[in-house]
Amino acid sequence: MARVKPKRHNIRVDVTAMTDVSFLLLTFFILTAQFAKPDIETITTPSSISEKLLPDASLMTILSTTDGRFYFTPVDNGSERIALLNKMGEKYGMAFTDKEKVAFTKSQSIGVPMNQLKGYLDLSDEDRKAFKSKTGIPMDSTNKQLIDWVQQSLAVNPDYKLAIKGDVETKYPKVKSLFEGLRDIDFLKFWLITSQEVAPNK
Repeated sequence: MARVKPKRHNIRVDVTAMTDVSFLLLTFFILTAQFAKPDIETITTPSSISEKLLPDASLMTILSTTDGRFYFTPVDNGSERIALLNKMGEKYGMAFTDKEKVAFTKSQSIGVPMNQLKGYLDLSDEDRKAFKSKTGIPMDSTNKQLIDWVQQSLAVNPDYKLAIKGDVETKYPKVKSLFEGLRDIDFLKFWLITSQEVAPNK
């Protein structure tokens, strides 16, 4: 006796809702993604096998160039940046105009001594982006302006984190002076930014 074959039914799956959700998620990720800004100076970091990730928020950064010039990047928060600028102004006896404060919130990094900061903030947006400091922020045993930037940032928000991005050819005395300055303000936990190196096989 012949076997009766069941009747096949075409199955239709409506993927309209799934497509809509996919586009919504894609749009959300595009709008909320934060792209890393290029460094003001070219920095070649040392390699490391560490896989620890930097914190996403409340991160201030110090850049150290090949010849030992220091840049400081405040946390990317407009109101807190203005509070930081006011504190640095109080410490160094300087007052900043509203225009200079707005320029400070737009600046990627600071790489000048305090006595040159007003001139830097008075530059146009394009000139500030292209600016390469000849001196960097002072950091030695007699002039620790770089440490003042860190310390006053922590006065604005004690939860700030610090990452240091140094060039592989930066001279040790420069790095040592920075670490000693951070030790002097009892700030001993920070991240060192490195390039990823493949871990050796065990």
